[in-house]
Amino acid sequence: MNNLKKYAVAPTSRLPLRNANDELMYADGSDGKPDESKPMAVNVYGPGSKQYAKAQAAQQNRMIDKLKRKGKTDQSAEEKAREQAEFLAACTESFENITDDELTGEALFKSVYTDIEVGFIAEQVGKHIGDWANFTMGSSKP
Repeated sequence: MNNLKKYAVAPTSRLPLRNANDELMYADGSDGKPDESKPMAVNVYGPGSKQYAKAQAAQQNRMIDKLKRKGKTDQSAEEKAREQAEFLAACTESFENITDDELTGEALFKSVYTDIEVGFIAEQVGKHIGDWANFTMGSSKP
């Protein structure tokens, strides 16, 4: 088993965010223009972390509870988006250069992940988390 540990993945990975045109995103500088020294990024827990396992278990438990209550798995687009946002927020360690005057931490994460106008962010984070290669030791895959 010891020889397998050299293939272990890192618990977290940094994802530089891209806009809908696939261009890197930057926070605005004091002049109101994108500042390339302030890249927007998300640091996420991956499939090899305890946080991811806990988030996945919570997601599965919500589905089981729904089945017990309703006997069906149908859900509205809003419910599905909210549940996905909860999962992604639980898998998010931090944001870089993404702020909201009123929200911080998990509330900010959920707000971003449920905002359909920037839905490409939740999509990027979901894809990134789902790829074990993004968590290999020393991986800096953007």
